[in-house]
Amino acid sequence: MDKKLIFKIIISISVCILVGAVGSIATQTTVDNWYVDLNKPFWSPPNWIFAPVWITLFIMMGIATGLVWNKGFYHKWVKTAMYHFAFQLLLNGFWSILFFGFKQPFIALLNIIILLILIALTIKWFKVVDKRAAILLVPYILWVVFATALNFEIWRLN
Repeated sequence: MDKKLIFKIIISISVCILVGAVGSIATQTTVDNWYVDLNKPFWSPPNWIFAPVWITLFIMMGIATGLVWNKGFYHKWVKTAMYHFAFQLLLNGFWSILFFGFKQPFIALLNIIILLILIALTIKWFKVVDKRAAILLVPYILWVVFATALNFEIWRLN
């Protein structure tokens, strides 16, 4: 692996983790009080599972982004893929703020639905640039599908 690729992967992982950290600040403010009191479906996972899953996903997202970025930002497919990635990453971080920070499950649901669409488009564009990068995002979209269903059920039950 060349040094430029490693550098881009490290930067990409760092950005993803940073966005996750900002979202976790909003989460930590209410996860032990407001969230505990919400009605949740029987299939809702324990709270401790979310951090390791998200850290893993952010690392995979960072690797995928580094692979795409390494193809050359001057290329229009790379730019398109990276713009989609950046926008979906912003929506990802914003979801935590909406759901936990503002305590707005319905608005967060709208956000996560748009996020799902953008992740699918990001995967499409990543596949054009580097198929490995697209594959690395598959667990992410699967987890967000699950999170969307959980968000919907929490909104519906409350």
